Amino acid sequence: MTEYGRGPGSQPWHPEDPLYGDRAWDGAQQSSWDSYGGQQQPQEPYYPQQPQHPQHPQQPQEHQQTPYGNWDGSQGGTDQFYGAGVGDPYGQQPPPNPYGQQPDYYGTPDAYPPPRPQRQRTAEPGPDPDTGWDPGPDEGEHAFFADRDEDDDDDEPPTRGGRRSGRSRRGSVKRKSGCACMVVALVLTGGVGTGAYYGYTFYNSHFADAPDYAGQGTGEVHIEIPPESTVSQMGNILKREGVVKSHDAFVAAARNNTKAQTIQAGTYVLRKEMSAAAALTMMLDPASQSGLIIPEGMRASAIYKLIDEKTESPAGTTKKAAKSANLALPEWAGGKVEGFLFPAKYSVGKKTEPKAVLKEMVKRSKAEFKKVESDAKKVGLTPFEVLTVASLIQAEAQDDEDFGKVSRVVYNRLKPDNTATNGKLDFDSTINYALGRSTLDVTVNDTKLKSPYNTYRHPGLPPGPIGNPGHQAIDAALNPTKGDWLYFVTVKPGDTRFSVTLEEHNEHVREFNEEQRKKRENDG
Repeated sequence: MTEYGRGPGSQPWHPEDPLYGDRAWDGAQQSSWDSYGGQQQPQEPYYPQQPQHPQHPQQPQEHQQTPYGNWDGSQGGTDQFYGAGVGDPYGQQPPPNPYGQQPDYYGTPDAYPPPRPQRQRTAEPGPDPDTGWDPGPDEGEHAFFADRDEDDDDDEPPTRGGRRSGRSRRGSVKRKSGCACMVVALVLTGGVGTGAYYGYTFYNSHFADAPDYAGQGTGEVHIEIPPESTVSQMGNILKREGVVKSHDAFVAAARNNTKAQTIQAGTYVLRKEMSAAAALTMMLDPASQSGLIIPEGMRASAIYKLIDEKTESPAGTTKKAAKSANLALPEWAGGKVEGFLFPAKYSVGKKTEPKAVLKEMVKRSKAEFKKVESDAKKVGLTPFEVLTVASLIQAEAQDDEDFGKVSRVVYNRLKPDNTATNGKLDFDSTINYALGRSTLDVTVNDTKLKSPYNTYRHPGLPPGPIGNPGHQAIDAALNPTKGDWLYFVTVKPGDTRFSVTLEEHNEHVREFNEEQRKKRENDG
């Protein structure tokens, strides 16, 4: 496309020519020479052809440069996009331009492409050889926080000399730069604070000592350690109850003490705010264990009183619970509690419910009596009868070697062919149980007591256990010592005499009576 009123020339165009690199409306670059050196024909404009008027004298153009060059990427002025020096196609005379620029002949609302506001900047000497743009003395490399989009503040039209009216651009940049600095400073401060927090946490968890109290603590607190508790679980319980300051402190103390693994389930009387080491030492001391110890052979009535005292419950509370509560007794118990309160150490504190203690005892007995259930047939008895025999052995035997012999006497007397006693056991312990006492002075009149537990009157075993036997008595009931003994008497502590005949037994009884006479004289 050539200029209106300008004939095609034969000389090549120079890049400094205002129309060099001019693009047509379809975006193709135009030149008066085709790509093979041939001259192109003038192209028709998209609007109807009008009579041409003489070309206005071309005004000298003032090359206006932007930081990014012209819209078409050339180095020309701001009006080159529309074709600098083109004539008035409609025969209109352009108004004089007071600033020496060419008029915009297509600056109408319907023109295409729409005009885009151009930033005007006076060219400075020393253009870049590649782009023709020199940033100038104050447009070079900015500080990082001063950089911003140039179009952010271009809402106001440029005035003469390229300056804007209204607020100061430099002041706006400073205010925005200050905000940016503040935001980044806050972000950096937050990052440093977060890093310091995680660093402190990492140090405490990996290198610093666990929080711990100092000293032996104060007051008194009952701590219940459930069965099969680990050291870590113990630490959590102690921390929750306020005994130690942290779980880790107790675990660390236990790691340094080889006896820590021997701590068993139970109730411990400790103090508030103790050091972890002091708490561990106290738990390893048997005196700190708030346990209820049930000795072998103790009767249920005596156990009820111990539980009431230990739990600080009103008298009779445990006895009522034994009658009304569901203790989960085995079926072969026949609803009887006696004999199923297994002798052992139980964890009992002030806040423990008596019913809970009874349930724990029955649970323990059921676990211990599995052998009774499996081996009872070997001795020709039921599990309940074996438990009854064990209770008799527990009440009558004094020394360890006596348990098996007493058991043999019971089985020998229960034999159908026993004509010496005719199936009667003749045990003083059964009369004492019926009378609710414990003594060696059983008179002839006591043997006439009307009670199913009086084995002097009733042959065979009593209706049930007369106490709560332990391991040794149960084992003796299942494994009696071989022998023919039908009689025995404890002449004095540690001296139990066993005999086969009644005559021998009566001689041992005379010696027993003599020992009792001496004892009364010494006591009187």
